[in-house]
Amino acid sequence: MGGAPIGHTEQRPATTTRAEKPVSTGGVFFSFAPWIIFGVVAAPSTWEYAALAALIAAVVLSGRDMLRGRYFLLDMVAIVFFAVLCVLALALHRHELIWLETYAQVVSNAVVAVVALGSLLSDPFTAQYARQSVPREFWASPVFAHVNKVLTVAWGVVFALMALSTWLAIRLPGLSDWFNWVVPVALLVWAVKFTERYPEQHKQRAARQRVA
Repeated sequence: MGGAPIGHTEQRPATTTRAEKPVSTGGVFFSFAPWIIFGVVAAPSTWEYAALAALIAAVVLSGRDMLRGRYFLLDMVAIVFFAVLCVLALALHRHELIWLETYAQVVSNAVVAVVALGSLLSDPFTAQYARQSVPREFWASPVFAHVNKVLTVAWGVVFALMALSTWLAIRLPGLSDWFNWVVPVALLVWAVKFTERYPEQHKQRAARQRVA
C-alpha cells in the first residue's frame, strides 16, 4: 500500500532509487479502493454486501502494512467504517436502516472527504505514503509539505464533490446515471492524473523561481 512517492522534489539521476522516479499513485489508490468498491456495489438492496466486500478489501490491502507496523489513516478509517456498517446490518431491522440504504454512498464519500481534509490539521494523509519512498532528509522540506497539502486538499475536495453528486442522484432520479457514475468517475480520473503530474510541475516551477 504505502508505495507512492508523492511530493518528492529533488532532481537526481534517473538511475537512482525509487524515490527519484516519477510519482506513482499506487499506494493512495489502494487505500481508496475499498471506498470505490463500496461506491460501485452499494445500492438500496446491496449496501450490506458492498460494506462486507469493502471491509474485506480494506483488511486484505492493508494487512501487509499492519503486520509491519505501518498504519495509514485512510485504511484504519475504512476498516472501522465498513465494520460498523456490517454490524448495523446484522443488528438492526431493515426498516431502521432505510436512511442508510438511501444515503450509503453519500455518507461514505463524505467520510473520506472529512478524513482527508481533517488530516490537514495535523499531517496530510498523502504524506504518509510519500514517506515510504522519499528519503527522510526531505520530509521537513517546505516543498514536500506544500505538495502533500495540495494533493490532500485535491482528494478531499474530489470526495466532497462526489458526496454532493451522489446526493443529487437521489434528489434528481432522472439524472442518476450522470451523478452516480459519470461525474464521480470523471472526478476520480482527474484526481489520479493531478496526483501524477502536480509534484513534477511544482518541482519545475520551484526550480525556475530559484534560477530567476
